Amino acid sequence: MIETPSLVDQYCHGVLRKELGLGTFEAHLGRTGGPPAPGTTFFDTQTGFAVRRWCPPLLGLEPHCPPARYLARRRELGVLESGRRLLRASGISTYLVDTGLPGDLTGPAEIASAGAADAHEIVRLELLAEQVADTSGTVEGLLANLSEAVHGAAATAVAFTSVAGVSRGLAYAPEPPGPGEVRGAADRWLAGRAAGGRLTDPVLLRHLLWIAVASGRPLQLHVGTEDPDGLAGFAASTSGLGVDLVLLHGYPYHRQTAQLTAVFPHVYADLGSVLGRTGARAAAVLAELLELAPFGKLLFSSGAHALPELHVVAASVFRGALGRVLGEWVGDGAWSLNDAQRVATMIAAGNARRVYELI
Repeated sequence: MIETPSLVDQYCHGVLRKELGLGTFEAHLGRTGGPPAPGTTFFDTQTGFAVRRWCPPLLGLEPHCPPARYLARRRELGVLESGRRLLRASGISTYLVDTGLPGDLTGPAEIASAGAADAHEIVRLELLAEQVADTSGTVEGLLANLSEAVHGAAATAVAFTSVAGVSRGLAYAPEPPGPGEVRGAADRWLAGRAAGGRLTDPVLLRHLLWIAVASGRPLQLHVGTEDPDGLAGFAASTSGLGVDLVLLHGYPYHRQTAQLTAVFPHVYADLGSVLGRTGARAAAVLAELLELAPFGKLLFSSGAHALPELHVVAASVFRGALGRVLGEWVGDGAWSLNDAQRVATMIAAGNARRVYELI
């Protein structure tokens, strides 16, 4: 029996504070921001089935109960009580929370209280830059304040994260931009920021990433649906600088992501929401990651957003998948039980505690 009694959720978001109807709830089960096709439901996905398998018993219902019955029970208990029951049953002892998404989401202190756990903040670079831009009237002021804000945030945050790879993959060019490029990009952005312009300029994003690298805090990079091979140059350029890179959401390019962890000593791969999204197929995906990545380079996370159910699903599916994969290897005699347990503990919590210097 492979045990993972304590998990560090090394990348997640807060949960919604409001009650949810059936349509709103299921919208958060989908992989995209759009609605399901007419006549269909996102409950008919691996994530939806996993929610119905693992979450109803935590609220006093039988597994696989109908979605409407589950949501009725959730409303009966109330959003606070149902969230408390779900989070405390997940086995997650520490949450690292990206606070950069909009919406009425709980912050680190609230999710820690609800889950009877520890929690720490991950600062999203793009949001931080936008906040700085709104208080900086000149290019000189913006650039000085950006550096000050990032280094100031590093005093309390456990890590920085960036979605540059999702929105503008070219932001991961292997070298920092020159001063002239940065000033030009800052000037263009300030001019557009008055009209609500978001930070999408690849030059300014690159500049921001390199400020974060200089801070020394781990840097989480969203791979999204882009092929992570483009990150190789950035990984090579940051090697030896004393900062760890954690690649988020690499699926379906998880093999390439795992390969990068084997090539670069400072690169790690996040299991993220992929296991929860693949549900009953999670063991196969996890086995593919374990084929290529050194075991000290893989980190558990839920990637959960809005629904406490997604924390439960990620944790439950992760434990089941890890137990099946490592248990099979122990059963075949390829691994000893002690080694399997040691590796399971590393991936579940130990690697994250080392990377983020958690006590």
